[in-house]
Amino acid sequence: MRGTGTIYKRCGCRNPHTGRQLGSLCPNLPRRGHGSWYLAMPRQAAVDDRRSRLRRGGYRTRADAERVLRRLQDHDRVREGGLLTTGQWLQRWYVIVEPHLRPSTARGYRQHLEQYLVPLLGRELLCELTNDTVQLAFSAIVRRHQSMGRPVSAGTLRRVQATLRAALNLAVRSGLLATNPARHLDLPRAPRPHLVVWTDNRVAEWRRTGERPPVAVWTPVQTAEFLAFASDHRLYALYHLYALRGLRRGEGAGLRWSDFDSSGHTLTVTRQLQQGENGRLEVCPVKTRAGERTIALDRSTIHVLNAHRNQQKEERLAAGIDWNESDYIFTDTYGRPLRPDYIGHVFQNMVRKSGLPPVRLHDLRHGAANLALTGGSDLKVFQAQLGHSTIMTTADTYTSVLPETAHLSAEATARVVIDAARKLSRGIRYQSTPRRRRAKGRQGVSLKSGMRSSA
Repeated sequence: MRGTGTIYKRCGCRNPHTGRQLGSLCPNLPRRGHGSWYLAMPRQAAVDDRRSRLRRGGYRTRADAERVLRRLQDHDRVREGGLLTTGQWLQRWYVIVEPHLRPSTARGYRQHLEQYLVPLLGRELLCELTNDTVQLAFSAIVRRHQSMGRPVSAGTLRRVQATLRAALNLAVRSGLLATNPARHLDLPRAPRPHLVVWTDNRVAEWRRTGERPPVAVWTPVQTAEFLAFASDHRLYALYHLYALRGLRRGEGAGLRWSDFDSSGHTLTVTRQLQQGENGRLEVCPVKTRAGERTIALDRSTIHVLNAHRNQQKEERLAAGIDWNESDYIFTDTYGRPLRPDYIGHVFQNMVRKSGLPPVRLHDLRHGAANLALTGGSDLKVFQAQLGHSTIMTTADTYTSVLPETAHLSAEATARVVIDAARKLSRGIRYQSTPRRRRAKGRQGVSLKSGMRSSA
């Protein structure tokens, strides 16, 4: 019966003939201080644990065991579903939230549950979960990866913590926990990757050692070289958009011809394509509300998209009855929408064949922001172009100083000082009243002569 339980005493003494523990049959149990007190009560069995009884032991006195039993009975009595293990709760939480998640987010949550959280914390009672228990679990993750020779990154630990924190936040809101034990953990900080530009020196070092920075962008010349190399590819227009307008991968895959206004020179982004649980493509909303945006297009991009439309018409004629009618701008040769991972795979192949230093497809988004900055665009303008909700995200994450911009800034700074020095050498003095300014022509005193006369 739910809410019931028993208290008993046992010890670790063994039968001298069989070697088995005597447990609760030890004749010395009535003696004070011999053995420990235990409790047992029924509970729901976890998916990976068919035991239907909960056991706790090692208490010094009967009163200690009774106190723990009453607490567990109270929790079992007032909570729907009885005494849940952490594994049971995590599975229940995932079923609740999964329909509301983007496919990529759902995959990440499921991977964290299966690979880390359920194996390490699944048998722990949810009501007994503590900050120390969770901290030990994350320390075990670090040790496991070190033993395999693949150290886990700080970013991975933070993402796993975010998954557990989200699950336990719902437990707090449901009254199953008083506080979230995953909220305050001592984890290494995940430094934000420093965005670097593929300068000539960095390219030479990469060719010599093979080492590459985590996040890097091409210079304008390198971007132009890639676009020239890819100009004959049937998906050139897609990579042209990525490089110049900074679309996200799924946003480019989800574009439709109804989003393209050739006469108005605009492209409207309202959705994205992602791959679901079984690999199927799913139409999802953009990453943030600010991601729903209308992007201005230059004349060259308008020409590229119109050329791509003509190419798609030829492919439709060639496919005949096998053509899949859709409104997608970028498709395969049979009119089917492109998978985002396929778009990234094709891009990496082209980068390798071009001989240019390596960048990720998402790095073209960083590069587009830097190109806009170099071209003199206002920060607020390409914040809207990239679809960021705050200007700080644009400034802190997606902009770095290209060499050309840095040199122009250095020259402008030096010019201020040089111009000031020239004014001093000509003996120009700034007066505070109109009368003195009129008298300046009569005085005509240079800085050096003024110093002599005062001496």
